[in-house]
Amino acid sequence: MPELLTLNTFSRLLEGLLITLEISAVSIIISSVGGLFMGVIYNLKNPFINAFCRFCLEFVRVMPLIVWLFVIYFGLSRWFGLNLSAVSAAILVFSIWGVFEMMDLVRAALQSIPKHQYESAASLALNTYELYTFVILPQALRRLTPASINLLTRMIKSTTFAFLIGAVELVKVGQQIIEFHHSNVYASFVIYGIIFFIYFLLCYPLSWYSQILEKKWS
Repeated sequence: MPELLTLNTFSRLLEGLLITLEISAVSIIISSVGGLFMGVIYNLKNPFINAFCRFCLEFVRVMPLIVWLFVIYFGLSRWFGLNLSAVSAAILVFSIWGVFEMMDLVRAALQSIPKHQYESAASLALNTYELYTFVILPQALRRLTPASINLLTRMIKSTTFAFLIGAVELVKVGQQIIEFHHSNVYASFVIYGIIFFIYFLLCYPLSWYSQILEKKWS
Protein backbone atom coordinates (compact mmCIF):
# COMPACT_ATOMS: atom_id res chain seq x y z
CA MET A 1 0.00 0.00 0.00
CA PRO A 2 2.66 2.65 0.89
CA GLU A 3 4.37 2.19 -2.48
CA LEU A 4 1.03 3.00 -4.18
CA LEU A 5 0.13 6.21 -2.33
CA THR A 6 3.25 8.16 -3.19
CA LEU A 7 3.79 11.77 -4.20
CA ASN A 8 4.29 10.59 -7.78
CA THR A 9 0.87 8.87 -7.79
CA PHE A 10 -0.93 11.98 -6.57
CA SER A 11 1.10 14.16 -8.94
CA ARG A 12 0.01 12.05 -11.90
CA LEU A 13 -3.62 12.04 -10.75
CA LEU A 14 -3.42 15.83 -10.50
CA GLU A 15 -2.20 16.02 -14.10
CA GLY A 16 -5.16 13.90 -15.20
CA LEU A 17 -7.52 16.00 -13.11
CA LEU A 18 -6.31 19.19 -14.80
CA ILE A 19 -7.11 17.70 -18.21
CA THR A 20 -10.55 16.67 -16.95
CA LEU A 21 -11.12 20.16 -15.57
CA GLU A 22 -9.99 21.76 -18.84
CA ILE A 23 -12.45 19.70 -20.89
CA SER A 24 -15.27 20.19 -18.36
CA ALA A 25 -14.81 23.90 -17.68
CA VAL A 26 -14.47 25.02 -21.30
CA SER A 27 -17.37 22.81 -22.43
CA ILE A 28 -19.62 24.03 -19.61
CA ILE A 29 -18.89 27.72 -20.33
CA ILE A 30 -19.55 27.30 -24.07
CA SER A 31 -22.66 25.19 -23.41
CA SER A 32 -24.12 27.63 -20.88
CA VAL A 33 -23.62 30.75 -22.99
CA GLY A 34 -24.39 29.10 -26.34
CA GLY A 35 -27.35 27.15 -24.98
CA LEU A 36 -28.92 30.26 -23.45
CA PHE A 37 -28.56 32.18 -26.70
CA MET A 38 -29.83 29.30 -28.86
CA GLY A 39 -32.73 28.69 -26.45
CA VAL A 40 -33.94 32.26 -26.84
CA ILE A 41 -33.58 32.01 -30.64
CA TYR A 42 -35.46 28.69 -30.57
CA ASN A 43 -38.30 30.28 -28.62
CA LEU A 44 -38.85 33.02 -31.23
CA LYS A 45 -40.86 30.47 -33.24
CA ASN A 46 -39.36 31.27 -36.62
CA PRO A 47 -40.22 28.14 -38.71
CA PHE A 48 -36.81 27.93 -40.42
CA ILE A 49 -34.83 28.45 -37.20
CA ASN A 50 -37.11 26.02 -35.36
CA ALA A 51 -36.56 23.36 -38.02
CA PHE A 52 -32.78 23.87 -37.88
CA CYS A 53 -32.66 23.76 -34.06
CA ARG A 54 -34.93 20.71 -33.91
CA PHE A 55 -32.82 18.86 -36.48
CA CYS A 56 -29.57 19.64 -34.62
CA LEU A 57 -31.09 18.67 -31.28
CA GLU A 58 -32.38 15.32 -32.52
CA PHE A 59 -29.11 14.64 -34.32
CA VAL A 60 -27.13 15.27 -31.14
CA ARG A 61 -29.51 13.20 -29.01
CA VAL A 62 -29.58 10.07 -31.16
CA MET A 63 -25.82 9.95 -31.72
CA PRO A 64 -23.88 8.33 -28.83
CA LEU A 65 -21.12 10.49 -27.39
CA ILE A 66 -18.51 7.85 -28.16
CA VAL A 67 -19.47 7.91 -31.84
CA TRP A 68 -19.32 11.72 -31.82
CA LEU A 69 -15.80 11.58 -30.41
CA PHE A 70 -14.66 9.06 -33.02
CA VAL A 71 -16.30 10.97 -35.89
CA ILE A 72 -14.75 14.31 -34.90
CA TYR A 73 -11.30 13.04 -33.91
CA PHE A 74 -10.68 10.24 -36.40
CA GLY A 75 -13.02 11.37 -39.18
CA LEU A 76 -13.53 15.08 -39.69
CA SER A 77 -10.13 16.22 -38.40
CA ARG A 78 -8.32 13.96 -40.87
CA TRP A 79 -10.81 14.59 -43.66
CA PHE A 80 -10.23 18.35 -43.46
CA GLY A 81 -6.55 17.98 -42.54
CA LEU A 82 -7.04 19.59 -39.13
CA ASN A 83 -4.36 19.13 -36.49
CA LEU A 84 -6.89 18.52 -33.73
CA SER A 85 -5.65 17.22 -30.39
CA ALA A 86 -7.67 14.69 -28.40
CA VAL A 87 -8.47 17.33 -25.77
CA SER A 88 -9.61 19.85 -28.40
CA ALA A 89 -11.78 17.20 -30.08
CA ALA A 90 -13.34 16.31 -26.73
CA ILE A 91 -14.05 19.97 -25.94
CA LEU A 92 -15.64 20.40 -29.38
CA VAL A 93 -17.88 17.35 -28.97
CA PHE A 94 -18.96 18.14 -25.40
CA SER A 95 -19.61 21.77 -26.33
CA ILE A 96 -21.83 20.84 -29.29
CA TRP A 97 -23.71 18.32 -27.16
CA GLY A 98 -24.05 20.78 -24.28
CA VAL A 99 -25.21 23.71 -26.41
CA PHE A 100 -28.13 21.85 -27.98
CA GLU A 101 -29.14 20.06 -24.77
CA MET A 102 -29.04 23.37 -22.89
CA MET A 103 -30.93 25.02 -25.76
CA ASP A 104 -33.85 22.64 -25.27
CA LEU A 105 -33.86 23.16 -21.50
CA VAL A 106 -33.92 26.95 -21.99
CA ARG A 107 -36.72 26.61 -24.54
CA ALA A 108 -38.80 24.54 -22.11
CA ALA A 109 -38.17 27.04 -19.30
CA LEU A 110 -39.15 29.99 -21.51
CA GLN A 111 -42.31 28.29 -22.71
CA SER A 112 -43.32 27.56 -19.11
CA ILE A 113 -43.54 31.29 -18.41
CA PRO A 114 -47.24 32.32 -18.47
CA LYS A 115 -48.34 34.02 -21.65
CA HIS A 116 -49.57 37.09 -19.80
CA GLN A 117 -45.97 37.85 -18.78
CA TYR A 118 -45.05 38.26 -22.46
CA GLU A 119 -48.19 40.29 -23.10
CA SER A 120 -47.61 42.55 -20.09
CA ALA A 121 -44.06 43.26 -21.21
CA ALA A 122 -45.30 43.98 -24.75
CA SER A 123 -47.88 46.41 -23.37
CA LEU A 124 -45.02 48.36 -21.80
CA ALA A 125 -43.47 48.72 -25.28
CA LEU A 126 -40.41 46.67 -24.37
CA ASN A 127 -38.39 45.44 -27.33
CA THR A 128 -37.33 41.79 -27.65
CA TYR A 129 -33.99 42.34 -25.90
CA GLU A 130 -35.62 44.14 -22.96
CA LEU A 131 -38.46 41.59 -22.82
CA TYR A 132 -36.08 38.66 -22.35
CA THR A 133 -33.45 40.47 -20.27
CA PHE A 134 -35.68 42.14 -17.68
CA VAL A 135 -38.86 40.05 -17.62
CA ILE A 136 -38.68 36.55 -19.04
CA LEU A 137 -35.13 35.28 -18.42
CA PRO A 138 -35.01 36.12 -14.68
CA GLN A 139 -38.14 34.00 -14.18
CA ALA A 140 -37.00 31.26 -16.53
CA LEU A 141 -33.62 30.86 -14.82
CA ARG A 142 -35.33 29.74 -11.62
CA ARG A 143 -37.11 26.95 -13.48
CA LEU A 144 -34.01 26.14 -15.50
CA THR A 145 -31.64 25.64 -12.57
CA PRO A 146 -32.40 22.01 -11.49
CA ALA A 147 -32.32 20.61 -15.05
CA SER A 148 -29.25 22.62 -16.07
CA ILE A 149 -27.30 21.49 -12.99
CA ASN A 150 -28.19 17.91 -13.86
CA LEU A 151 -26.86 18.45 -17.40
CA LEU A 152 -23.64 20.08 -16.19
CA THR A 153 -22.86 17.26 -13.76
CA ARG A 154 -23.52 14.74 -16.54
CA MET A 155 -21.06 16.65 -18.73
CA ILE A 156 -18.37 16.46 -16.04
CA LYS A 157 -18.89 12.72 -15.58
CA SER A 158 -19.04 12.08 -19.33
CA THR A 159 -15.54 13.51 -19.83
CA THR A 160 -14.32 10.01 -18.93
CA PHE A 161 -15.15 9.04 -22.54
CA ALA A 162 -12.34 11.33 -23.73
CA PHE A 163 -9.70 8.71 -22.92
CA LEU A 164 -11.11 6.60 -25.79
CA ILE A 165 -9.55 9.02 -28.28
CA GLY A 166 -6.29 9.33 -26.36
CA ALA A 167 -6.92 12.20 -23.94
CA VAL A 168 -4.96 11.42 -20.78
CA GLU A 169 -7.62 12.55 -18.36
CA LEU A 170 -8.21 11.39 -14.78
CA VAL A 171 -9.54 7.88 -15.46
CA LYS A 172 -6.85 7.17 -18.06
CA VAL A 173 -4.14 8.24 -15.62
CA GLY A 174 -5.73 5.98 -13.01
CA GLN A 175 -5.61 3.03 -15.42
CA GLN A 176 -1.95 3.70 -16.14
CA ILE A 177 -1.13 3.77 -12.41
CA ILE A 178 -3.03 0.52 -11.84
CA GLU A 179 -1.23 -1.17 -14.73
CA PHE A 180 2.12 -0.01 -13.34
CA HIS A 181 1.24 -1.48 -9.93
CA HIS A 182 -0.42 -4.59 -11.36
CA SER A 183 1.14 -6.81 -8.68
CA ASN A 184 -0.59 -4.81 -5.94
CA VAL A 185 -4.02 -6.40 -5.30
CA TYR A 186 -5.31 -3.17 -3.72
CA ALA A 187 -4.32 -0.94 -6.66
CA SER A 188 -7.68 -0.95 -8.50
CA PHE A 189 -9.74 -0.43 -5.34
CA VAL A 190 -7.55 2.39 -4.02
CA ILE A 191 -7.03 4.29 -7.28
CA TYR A 192 -10.63 4.03 -8.47
CA GLY A 193 -11.73 4.92 -4.94
CA ILE A 194 -9.66 8.11 -5.11
CA ILE A 195 -11.09 8.89 -8.57
CA PHE A 196 -14.62 8.32 -7.24
CA PHE A 197 -13.93 10.76 -4.41
CA ILE A 198 -12.50 13.36 -6.82
CA TYR A 199 -15.57 13.20 -9.08
CA PHE A 200 -17.79 13.55 -6.02
CA LEU A 201 -15.89 16.72 -5.06
CA LEU A 202 -16.29 18.05 -8.61
CA CYS A 203 -20.01 17.40 -8.95
CA TYR A 204 -21.45 17.81 -5.45
CA PRO A 205 -20.74 21.58 -5.13
CA LEU A 206 -22.92 22.17 -8.21
CA SER A 207 -25.77 20.17 -6.68
CA TRP A 208 -25.31 21.95 -3.34
CA TYR A 209 -25.31 25.38 -5.00
CA SER A 210 -28.44 24.44 -6.94
CA GLN A 211 -30.23 23.62 -3.69
CA ILE A 212 -29.19 27.00 -2.25
CA LEU A 213 -30.53 28.84 -5.29
CA GLU A 214 -33.83 26.95 -5.19
CA LYS A 215 -34.31 27.82 -1.52
CA LYS A 216 -33.36 31.43 -2.17
CA TRP A 217 -35.79 31.77 -5.07
CA SER A 218 -38.67 29.85 -3.48
